[in-house]
Amino acid sequence: MTYLYTARARFDQNNTKGFSWSKYIQWSRLKQLTELVSLDMGLNELLVEPDRDSEEDWKEIVLENVYETGLFRTLEYVLRKVAGREKFNLLAVVIEPESDCSLIHLDGFEFLGYDLLDQYYDTSALTNCGGFDETFLPRDLNEVGLIDNYEKAYAIRKALLENNPGEDHADTNVIAVWRHRSIGR
Repeated sequence: MTYLYTARARFDQNNTKGFSWSKYIQWSRLKQLTELVSLDMGLNELLVEPDRDSEEDWKEIVLENVYETGLFRTLEYVLRKVAGREKFNLLAVVIEPESDCSLIHLDGFEFLGYDLLDQYYDTSALTNCGGFDETFLPRDLNEVGLIDNYEKAYAIRKALLENNPGEDHADTNVIAVWRHRSIGR
């Protein structure tokens, strides 16, 4: 498996910019959330700003088809780009994992679950589409807005596409997510 890295803004009850936490909880019906940890660009802002005029930075940017994913090849690069920030989520991820990632130990990181991110690597079908009640319910997500179970993540992805043909945000990638235990915390 290929591990990639990113740094995302925190989104929780202490959020001071962007969406109101209470309004988000009401809209999403995700009352169990203690914090949202997602790869969704609108809810958990990307904090790494690559220099797109730099060949070196382009070596770090991960592209899928023609889309920038907001993911990067090395942890060192991400840490360099967020130097000086205090509160953020430093994430390690695997796109389309081939086995249960809850069994994988990454030094310094804890496994949080699986996100379902659209093909544009922009929007989480789990937490920013208003719900797909015919496929999954709010209670299917854990306290950070992810799916705990590997098989369930793939079953929901399959059902999302079957139940919502033609819906861009229902055509998703399963992405395993780990968060660093101390950096950014």
